[in-house]
Parts: sequence; structure tokens; C-alpha cells
Amino acid sequence: MATWPLSSAMRAALDQARTGGETGEVPVGAVVVKDGRVIASAHNAPRALRDPTAHAELLAIRAAAQAMGTERLDGCELWVTLEPCAMCAGAIAHARIARLYYAAPDPKGGAVEHGARVFAQAQCLHRPEVYSGMGEAEAAELLRGFFAARR
Repeated sequence: MATWPLSSAMRAALDQARTGGETGEVPVGAVVVKDGRVIASAHNAPRALRDPTAHAELLAIRAAAQAMGTERLDGCELWVTLEPCAMCAGAIAHARIARLYYAAPDPKGGAVEHGARVFAQAQCLHRPEVYSGMGEAEAAELLRGFFAARR
């Protein structure tokens, strides 16, 4: 695993994750970046929104699409604190996200480098460049602390 410097985009995603955790949501945060500027950010909110699809990635992608006025997020980057699940990976492909950066791997629920490996499937319509490990220790600690407090 490479050690990456923590970018301002990943710092913003970690801040979103922390905010989500403080509200009782699983602490996952995401930001969409276009031309070096954050255009959307979100944290997990399935409990608050009573919506099982309200993952940080989907909420950030939806907000970015609204901000850009299009369903295709060409040239955008998604920075997220946890390896996306299959649902989110599918949305990333459909949104045509150019680059995905994620902090912590998710061997149980992840679908990028684990599980379904959505982008490796022949049926995947678009494959973003994928980079992992930036902010991994901090993201993993947020998740461990969150779940330890609930046991």
C-alpha cells in the first residue's frame, strides 16, 4: 500500500465523514472535484433521510450533477473515505467520473478492489482511474471508533 500525501479534497471528505459520524451516521464522506475545485460534498445520510441509497458518494454525485446541470460528470474526480460498494460503483460508472480516490479499503462491502470488482466486469460501461490509500489510517480510525462506541 502506497503512502499518499493528504490532499485538500481528501481532507474535505474526511471532514464530511466526521460530520456524518457526529450525527449518528456511519462516518463516510465524499467530495466531487472539477478542475481542482470542490463542487459537491456529502456524508452518509440513510438514517436522516430514511433512504437506504443515501450513501455519501450518491449524495455527492447527485449534488454535482445538479451543480453542473448534467448527468455526466466528465472530467470530475470523486474523493471518498471508504471503498465504494457495488451500488456506488455503479453510479460512479454511470456518472462517468474520471478518477476515483478512496481512503480505506472495505473487504466486506467494497466493490472496487474487493467483492464484485464492478469496474473489472466486462459489462461495466465506464472505468474510472482508481487510486486508494490517501487518508486510509484516519478514515479507518473514524470507522473503528464509530462502531466501537456502538458495541
